[in-house]
Amino acid sequence: MNNYFVILAAGKSKRFHSKVAKQFYNYKNKEIIDHSIEKSLNSRLFKKVIIVTNKIKHFRKKKYSKFISLIKGGKERSDSSLKALKYIKKYKPKNVFIHDAARPDFSMKLLRNLISQLKNHKAVVPFLHSKDTIKYKVKNELFNLDRNMAFLTQTPQAFRFKDLYKLAVKEKKKITDEATLFINNNYKIKFIKGECQNSKITYINDTKISKTYFGIGFDIHKLVTNKKLYLGGINIPFHSGLKGHSDGDVILHAIIDAILGATKRKDIGTYFPNTKKFKNIRSPKMMKIIMNNLNKSNFYINNLDINLICEQPKVSKYRNKIIYSISKIMNLNKEQINLKGKTVEKLGLIGKEKAIACEAIISITKYD
Repeated sequence: MNNYFVILAAGKSKRFHSKVAKQFYNYKNKEIIDHSIEKSLNSRLFKKVIIVTNKIKHFRKKKYSKFISLIKGGKERSDSSLKALKYIKKYKPKNVFIHDAARPDFSMKLLRNLISQLKNHKAVVPFLHSKDTIKYKVKNELFNLDRNMAFLTQTPQAFRFKDLYKLAVKEKKKITDEATLFINNNYKIKFIKGECQNSKITYINDTKISKTYFGIGFDIHKLVTNKKLYLGGINIPFHSGLKGHSDGDVILHAIIDAILGATKRKDIGTYFPNTKKFKNIRSPKMMKIIMNNLNKSNFYINNLDINLICEQPKVSKYRNKIIYSISKIMNLNKEQINLKGKTVEKLGLIGKEKAIACEAIISITKYD
């Protein structure tokens, strides 16, 4: 498999506005460029990965494998690309991929698709159509472009080496991608569907990722006679209810603690202590207070998983009603809630039907 992967990483990233060069900025727990290096190596599709950079010392500290070569970049992107092509010419490559280090989120599937298409084409380029309305100015007039005719090209771009090399050595102008060489010389390009996640990091804000947090909640209450049983905000017909300062709803209490845990806000007792003010308070009212705080803090819930631990009542009998109640109280889609019933094989207070417990795990994400 005579394929070579070139990563262009010699740019100055003037628009990135960071003390750290863009390609070395931490993104998803590793430097931006390392995502491309690791994917190209792990794909096992390439004989060698060539990094074109003006920071060779930085890379030498990393002690990369023998499959990686470092070469000094040029002043412009097209200069760096040509240097890489001249460097690998001695290996007599069949195919070459040219990739921008600022695109760390391409997939292995895209690499395999590009390789496959190269069997029948000299140039293969991934692209997307614009989601936005594009306006084009000619002198003092503005025109709308047909979005279906506007191609947003991505990298990696794949080429038969001989064809790309022949065009690159003759080109005197600056080009922003290798597909331009083929377009300028009326060579055919096979355009394939790109990937939405394969966007280019240009500004430092492009590296911001929504942060997801998880929380675990647990609650247990004794069962006592002459009290209504509330689970998930609804009254369940049963011989006993749950003893507590409030209505003892272990499901909603566990969910509240899970939310508080995910947002690092202590526990339910901090907000609803055993005082006269909260005596016999209904749990849906408590939940609405917690949800209001969650929404004001710009969090949204991804999913909620609940284990109700009891011998009786049987969860299967009331599952849909409880889920509906929780979704209404929390203003949450029913599809985001899962409720499971667990027994303890007749062991302990729960096994003797003297108590009911619940645990909940929630996933929430922060947005701006």
